[in-house]
Amino acid sequence: MRVTEIGPPPRVNVLGVGVSVLNMERAVAHILAMVKARRPCYVCVVGVHGVSEAQDDPAFKRILDQAALCTPDGMPLVWLGKLAGHRTMDRVYGPDLLLALAAVSARRHLRHFFYGGREGVADRLALRLQERFPGFTVAGIYTPPFRPLDADERVALERQVRAARPDIFWVGLSTPKQERFMHAYCARLGVPVMIGIGAAFDMHAGLLDQAPRWMQRSGLEWSYRLWQEPRRLWERYLKNNPLFLGRILLQLTGLKTYPLAHEPNRERSNRPL
Repeated sequence: MRVTEIGPPPRVNVLGVGVSVLNMERAVAHILAMVKARRPCYVCVVGVHGVSEAQDDPAFKRILDQAALCTPDGMPLVWLGKLAGHRTMDRVYGPDLLLALAAVSARRHLRHFFYGGREGVADRLALRLQERFPGFTVAGIYTPPFRPLDADERVALERQVRAARPDIFWVGLSTPKQERFMHAYCARLGVPVMIGIGAAFDMHAGLLDQAPRWMQRSGLEWSYRLWQEPRRLWERYLKNNPLFLGRILLQLTGLKTYPLAHEPNRERSNRPL
């Protein structure tokens, strides 16, 4: 895959959140180009949960808007993109994005840093990736506490990251925590690309099963995740999913507008694009 300077892809308006028109091949190409450019930026892997969080949190919506890419992590976002005429748009699923970039890392000499997860999870993830992809370089690992970093911890993290010189900094927290972290630390850490992939840490560390592919492609992965972690995820899926569907109907029928943050003409924001 040849890496060149490429402009940002267009975005589909999903309830006022601009979701990048991508498939996996294009997402990898854009990220490799951003690594080459060496201008610190972050990538949000956005699904229904992220879009729903943005409805009640304008600051979080701005964080998504300022991301270099907002990849379509959920199939409903892909379907809306196709409805808007983007026939090649496809799912860019966080766990698959990690594997796709790991596969090209050795020959491109990319260095990876893993931030997040419970104690030992990032170490296990890194080891499994090195076993699967010979030449995969782990520049560093940091397991944060379950609270914001204090001043000493921030300084220690900055020193570790600058010494490690990673090309890609993977963040394995939950949404919206990981997006807020990337927004706050992107310039401070000076890493070319930060990517938030949430539960992918646990999945590729072998601690959490992925849904079967047929469930992923049919938009039913949420039910598999709910079955695995009902106490943690019941409110996210049983509340947010019906609300998301209702809001999308309002947007598609033109009964309510959801303007993009950068969109000057509110009249055009009714449509998914």
